[in-house]
Amino acid sequence: MSVTKIVPLTNVGLLTSAIERAQARPLGLPGLIAMYGPSGLGKSVGAAWAANRYRAYYVECRDTWTKKAFLTAVLREMAITPARNMSEMVDQVAEQLSRSGRPLIVDDVQYLLDKSVANIITDIYNASQGTLVLIGEERVPASLARLERLHNRVLEWVPAQPATLEDMQTLARSSYPELHLSDDLLEDLRDAVRGCLRRVAVNLYRIQGEAEAIGLQAVSLAQWKQLGRAWFTGEAPARKRA
Repeated sequence: MSVTKIVPLTNVGLLTSAIERAQARPLGLPGLIAMYGPSGLGKSVGAAWAANRYRAYYVECRDTWTKKAFLTAVLREMAITPARNMSEMVDQVAEQLSRSGRPLIVDDVQYLLDKSVANIITDIYNASQGTLVLIGEERVPASLARLERLHNRVLEWVPAQPATLEDMQTLARSSYPELHLSDDLLEDLRDAVRGCLRRVAVNLYRIQGEAEAIGLQAVSLAQWKQLGRAWFTGEAPARKRA
């Protein structure tokens, strides 16, 4: 089991609430939502949940994308054959957003904001007045601040939050329903990985493997320490000298 399983965690709720407000906003208010934060906090999980709930169009950006590559990916998600030139492609995307009323979620948007592709996002919003959700890493607010035409169309900033104890309990129950993990164990894990949901998922998998190997149905912090196991924090172990 990995963090890719969609469960209603804190960042899922923050993003879906923001989208609901954007969808219901009065005429004349901007419709851009920006969710940002360090890698591993579950932003893409929130994006996947929101895409399912609101039937949103969803694209995950790549560093190599050009304007045309971005537009082609969006139109492919919309099941629309791309037009001959980029101006017509922008019109196609904007028209579909206007007609459908569905949001467009652009994940890993940091790959686009430092390029001229960002102007395409502004054009799409201006032509559609739809709900656009930009999701990316910590530098997203600073990148948007340099793009005045896009920055002043933000309705809500949504900073992604580290995993809470409740998040970890929910993820553990969803991932390994037959295994009970004590709150003190989960709190110790949360402190060790600083709330990084991806590393929480990795460690939950390790706990489950250890528990299964020795026949445990419940694991407490004291038991985990007795096993002599350390948390996986992402740091590589020091190389042993000969």
